[in-house]
Amino acid sequence: MAFDKKLLDILACPICKGKVQYQQSTSEIICRFDRLAFPIKDNIPVMLENEARELTLEDLESMDK
Repeated sequence: MAFDKKLLDILACPICKGKVQYQQSTSEIICRFDRLAFPIKDNIPVMLENEARELTLEDLESMDK
Protein backbone atom coordinates (compact mmCIF):
# COMPACT_ATOMS: atom_id res chain seq x y z
CA MET A 1 0.00 0.00 0.00
CA ALA A 2 1.34 3.41 -0.96
CA PHE A 3 0.91 6.86 0.55
CA ASP A 4 -2.63 8.17 -0.10
CA LYS A 5 -2.24 11.52 -1.86
CA LYS A 6 -5.77 12.49 -0.77
CA LEU A 7 -4.25 13.18 2.65
CA LEU A 8 -2.57 16.27 1.18
CA ASP A 9 -5.98 17.98 1.20
CA ILE A 10 -6.10 17.83 5.00
CA LEU A 11 -2.41 17.85 5.97
CA ALA A 12 -0.73 21.11 6.93
CA CYS A 13 2.71 22.02 8.15
CA PRO A 14 2.71 21.84 11.96
CA ILE A 15 4.92 24.95 12.13
CA CYS A 16 3.38 27.48 9.73
CA LYS A 17 0.04 25.69 9.11
CA GLY A 18 0.65 26.09 5.36
CA LYS A 19 0.13 23.72 2.46
CA VAL A 20 2.47 20.81 2.00
CA GLN A 21 3.52 18.75 -1.01
CA TYR A 22 4.31 15.09 -1.50
CA GLN A 23 7.78 14.30 -2.84
CA GLN A 24 7.55 10.82 -4.29
CA SER A 25 11.27 10.37 -5.00
CA THR A 26 12.18 10.76 -1.32
CA SER A 27 8.84 9.65 0.15
CA GLU A 28 8.52 12.85 2.20
CA ILE A 29 6.01 15.59 2.86
CA ILE A 30 7.54 18.97 1.99
CA CYS A 31 6.87 22.41 3.48
CA ARG A 32 8.55 24.83 1.11
CA PHE A 33 7.96 27.85 3.37
CA ASP A 34 9.78 26.37 6.38
CA ARG A 35 12.12 24.33 4.17
CA LEU A 36 11.32 21.10 6.01
CA ALA A 37 10.86 17.53 4.82
CA PHE A 38 8.70 15.29 7.00
CA PRO A 39 9.25 11.53 6.64
CA ILE A 40 6.61 8.99 5.72
CA LYS A 41 7.00 5.81 7.75
CA ASP A 42 4.84 2.76 7.04
CA ASN A 43 2.72 4.96 4.72
CA ILE A 44 1.98 7.38 7.58
CA PRO A 45 3.29 10.97 7.48
CA VAL A 46 5.27 11.84 10.61
CA MET A 47 4.39 15.53 10.96
CA LEU A 48 6.65 16.28 13.93
CA GLU A 49 9.16 19.10 13.83
CA ASN A 50 11.86 17.08 15.58
CA GLU A 51 11.49 14.28 12.97
CA ALA A 52 11.78 16.62 9.97
CA ARG A 53 14.96 17.32 8.09
CA GLU A 54 15.94 20.78 6.91
CA LEU A 55 16.02 21.37 3.18
CA THR A 56 18.73 23.35 1.47
CA LEU A 57 18.06 25.74 -1.40
CA GLU A 58 19.63 23.15 -3.67
CA ASP A 59 17.12 20.55 -2.44
CA LEU A 60 14.22 22.87 -3.24
CA GLU A 61 15.61 23.75 -6.65
CA SER A 62 16.08 20.10 -7.56
CA MET A 63 12.42 19.43 -6.68
CA ASP A 64 11.32 22.04 -9.21
CA LYS A 65 12.95 20.15 -12.08
